[in-house]
Amino acid sequence: MTFKPAFWFPVAVGLTVLNVLAVVVFASQPWHATAHGVVALGFGVWAQRLRKTLGGSQVQGGSQVTEVQDRLEALDAEVDRLRQEVGEAQERLDFAERLLAQKREPRDVGPQR
Repeated sequence: MTFKPAFWFPVAVGLTVLNVLAVVVFASQPWHATAHGVVALGFGVWAQRLRKTLGGSQVQGGSQVTEVQDRLEALDAEVDRLRQEVGEAQERLDFAERLLAQKREPRDVGPQR
């Protein structure tokens, strides 16, 4: 199973909010409220790290995702073009090697005068 930040980010935010609310509910019990505060802080830090891992794509409404897809398509087209150029260069190299591999026939030189 792979770790998916897109799934765990809302979970971390939800757990942070629940523990902050628990601090308010258990305010009459200082140790209990403090424990929930520490846990809320931990989940908040985790949510921030997940947000950085996502690159802010959740916050920007997916515009970054389309930008990445556009860049990926451009790179794919560039790779296809480079493959074609390398193929053509390989064909030229093969042709040149065949020409060089052929035995040269000695030229018949006419009688000298």
